[in-house]
Amino acid sequence: MYSGVRNRFRPITIILFTLMWCLLMGEFTWANVIGGLLIGLAVVLLLPLPKLPVSNISMNWPAAFGFILRWFKELVQASITVAWLAIRPKDPPKTAVVQVPMRVANELVLTLATAAYNLQPGGSVSDIDIANRQWTVHLLNADNEELLAQEIEKVAQLERDMIRIFERS
Repeated sequence: MYSGVRNRFRPITIILFTLMWCLLMGEFTWANVIGGLLIGLAVVLLLPLPKLPVSNISMNWPAAFGFILRWFKELVQASITVAWLAIRPKDPPKTAVVQVPMRVANELVLTLATAAYNLQPGGSVSDIDIANRQWTVHLLNADNEELLAQEIEKVAQLERDMIRIFERS
């Protein structure tokens, strides 16, 4: 029993929970710090999470930094596009549901790619076929073949970015 507790005890996670608790409370007081520590301990010890499968993952930090910058740029562009689609004086755009490949080797990387795609407005992953490494994606704006091809290319670019950031050839 004690070895299980020893394996679950993660001091950095407890410190992060304490910091988040103090930020949620709006001030750093002794009571908030102690409360945060107790909540962090309770979460880490009573609600254990499995270890992340990071054995075959290595980070390419310059590629990750470039991806983050490009992701924020695309976030702004997609937000403006979706806002325009909402207020323009035309009928709503045609939508589409497509299947696209996402051939990253690690499930954690697949999860990170899915989160990065779903946080962008204009499309969302509605299903993940892990065995075939395929996403089912709902696209908001598929009025013509060109827009559909652009969205599929965005997914292909995301796949290339994730492979460049996390996988070594």
